Amino acid sequence: MKEQKLKTIDGTIYYWISDEWNDDKKTIFFFHGLTANHKMFYEQINYFSKEFNIIVWDAPMHGKSKEYKNFNMDKSVNIILSIIDKLNLKEIIAVGQSFGGYFVQSLIGKYKEKVSLFVSIGSTPYGIDYYSKWDYFWLKQIGWIIKCYPYKVLKKTVAEGSTCTDKGESNMIEMLDDYSKNEYVLLMKTYYGAFMDDNKDIDISCPVLITRGEFDNVGNVVSYCESWHENTGYPYVIIEDAGHNANVDNPDEMNNVIENFINEYI
Repeated sequence: MKEQKLKTIDGTIYYWISDEWNDDKKTIFFFHGLTANHKMFYEQINYFSKEFNIIVWDAPMHGKSKEYKNFNMDKSVNIILSIIDKLNLKEIIAVGQSFGGYFVQSLIGKYKEKVSLFVSIGSTPYGIDYYSKWDYFWLKQIGWIIKCYPYKVLKKTVAEGSTCTDKGESNMIEMLDDYSKNEYVLLMKTYYGAFMDDNKDIDISCPVLITRGEFDNVGNVVSYCESWHENTGYPYVIIEDAGHNANVDNPDEMNNVIENFINEYI
């Protein structure tokens, strides 16, 4: 993968594209989750790079893009659009893991023509009625709650809670090691605040696939995914032997599910 840079007034965003870029191929843009980075998609990069152009990024305030300041969802959409335009793309196939699914839905809410297919991995829906005042209350408390934990313990707890394999846990620990405790707390507060400010009812006209790991125990992901499926009729696939980071825990099944979904429409 070739490293690229996008300079903005709030900081530099780092992203990576296929070594052999082919304008005749469809393009998959993978969006990682909160406190992770592009390294969670190595297995997807290796699997899909023969048939598709691939884009992965380190989202604002993450990984190599860690120095980015003044984050909000509108700015993230503008960054995504800048990357798409720089590569002369009409549209992307979007795969979003956890918070990465919010990036995709925020983009669709503003520029739905830019996304041809959307695969959600352990993410939850945009929409006012999905979330209660109680949900928002606890999201607003996340900063001080996290501060109560020694960071070494917190990283271990987060990694174990996000995965159910040794490979998945090691991958999550490696990504978390990019952040100090203060950076981690700031990320959580900033990103959940940005989601709450941006969340709204949106019209998704492209095909959507909802997926989650069999053992995803993060927050209320399971109930949200089930409600999303029931309210929309979007297909819903549970990835066996996988936690929240299902694409890392069980990449073979995850890749097969994504590939089959894409092949239905292209």
